[in-house]
Amino acid sequence: MTGIEALADRLYYLAAFLLLGIGTYTLIGSRNLVKKVIGMNVFQTGIFLFFIAAAFITGASPPLLTAPAPYVSPLPHVLILTAIVVGVSLTAVALGLIVRIYDEYGTLNEETLREVQADE
Repeated sequence: MTGIEALADRLYYLAAFLLLGIGTYTLIGSRNLVKKVIGMNVFQTGIFLFFIAAAFITGASPPLLTAPAPYVSPLPHVLILTAIVVGVSLTAVALGLIVRIYDEYGTLNEETLREVQADE
């Protein structure tokens, strides 16, 4: 197996770590609260892709009684579906809080919010 074939077999892992890196950079580098929520969602998507890619087995079938072995475990897929629901809920709550913060302070800049809180 050459280097290109090995990379092609693990392209999903590369995409997952790229999404993790972009999400982490956005969370750390941005001062805007909405951009931080977007970065958190990109980071979560990278985690979802990593778990699904790790659960993939070449030539495996669904875990049915009539299907031949090897079987694919449905547990990672169920966990990711649950994580997607939790992620959507977390995003909704975060955006709701951001709307309230903007109504109260008139800004979404993290540094400005810290200055306002220090003055109070």
